[in-house]
Amino acid sequence: MFTKKFYYLIDIQYLGYRFHGWQKQPNLKTVQLMIERTLKFILGKQVFKILASGRTDAKVSANKTAFELFLKDIPIKDFEEFLRIFNANLPQDIRALSIQEVDEDFNIIQHPKVKEYLYLFTEGEKNHPFCAPIITTILEPLNIELMQRGARLFEGVHNFKSYCYKPSKEGLFIREIIHCSLKENELYTANFFPKTSYMLTVKGEGFGRNQIRLMMGVLICLGRGEVTLDFIKESLELNSNTILHYIAPASGLILNNIEFKNL
Repeated sequence: MFTKKFYYLIDIQYLGYRFHGWQKQPNLKTVQLMIERTLKFILGKQVFKILASGRTDAKVSANKTAFELFLKDIPIKDFEEFLRIFNANLPQDIRALSIQEVDEDFNIIQHPKVKEYLYLFTEGEKNHPFCAPIITTILEPLNIELMQRGARLFEGVHNFKSYCYKPSKEGLFIREIIHCSLKENELYTANFFPKTSYMLTVKGEGFGRNQIRLMMGVLICLGRGEVTLDFIKESLELNSNTILHYIAPASGLILNNIEFKNL
């Protein structure tokens, strides 16, 4: 039986393009698999477990997320040296940012936190292939001004059942979006990026499965002229039974930040 004695919160970032999401799966390369392999190597025979603050899907990246490390026998005494060795052995597309000790009362899943997601995209023409890991290309021209108006409709408390992939009967669908906006991307740049790209920013305390990608999907449909602003308003109503059929591609989605309250 694993008895937890030492608890650590570790912030990490990764490029998700070559990973099949966070969660370990048979015969697939995942972020969890690579982190556990690295910890096993650097900790030797030390018994450990890890628990993520949440799971990301295949090809989704994270600028800042976190996992909790549980150790059984020997505490980490030198945080700086631990990070140095950890990063030296992690693959190039995963990096540990920081480590702090927490107590046994801390629960990484249930502890109040705010997450900020970004979705990067361009419209109207094909991008340089190097953009593929973090920017989605929409080949058709989009009505960006209308999409900006649509993004603001998500702010506040709404029924997001239509924006949860395969929702269960017991799911929590009444959620609050603290902030939702769409504007030109000035945060991520490179010499091979297109001249203009766009960024959807969404902040909230909790999200359903594929919620951000479904929100982005309906905004793309709005920009194409396939749905209206009223369609989005109706999809957020308490008794809405709207079914959304378009999920935006995963590679444009970035978990940009996670902030634990009162920690």
